[in-house]
Amino acid sequence: MAGQSALKRRSKEPPERRIIEAAQRDPACFAQLYENNFERVYAFIVKRIHDREQAQDLTADVFHNALKNLGRFEWRGTPFAAWLYRIAANAISDHGKRVAQLKAKELREIHQHPSMDTDLAETEHRARLFKLVEKLPGDQRRVITMRFADQKSIAEIAGEMRRSEGAIKQLQFRGLQTLRTMVGER
Repeated sequence: MAGQSALKRRSKEPPERRIIEAAQRDPACFAQLYENNFERVYAFIVKRIHDREQAQDLTADVFHNALKNLGRFEWRGTPFAAWLYRIAANAISDHGKRVAQLKAKELREIHQHPSMDTDLAETEHRARLFKLVEKLPGDQRRVITMRFADQKSIAEIAGEMRRSEGAIKQLQFRGLQTLRTMVGER
């Protein structure tokens, strides 16, 4: 009699519950759960992602996670799809966070690396300055070139030009003043 009541109870269980229990015992039975729920999970995801390829990837992730965690699933009378939707919602949320992080990283990289336009403008500005340096009087031109293009110290320039450091500083000052005036005129 006890065996019959258990059999009656089992036959009254929803078919989905029996499929879930079978899949918990034998992962090969998960295929039926996949077939029964794939379209609704995919539709749930694609409606929120708006990218077919990403939706397909996320749907695959949802079913992979569902199979991996099926042993922890407890039947509470709600459709199995509700559990899958929760997994899908978490996958969509994680996807959104990854996309936001990638966009933030791209923005940081853009700000760290000047754009081609900025590089071009900087190059043009330097070219104009070099042309203006060529118009400076000889000693000023030589000091400015050695100081800024060759990156030599005042002492090194003074040694090469056989002048005092004060004289080199004065030539540098005058050369820079002349350049400022020339830039201001343009």
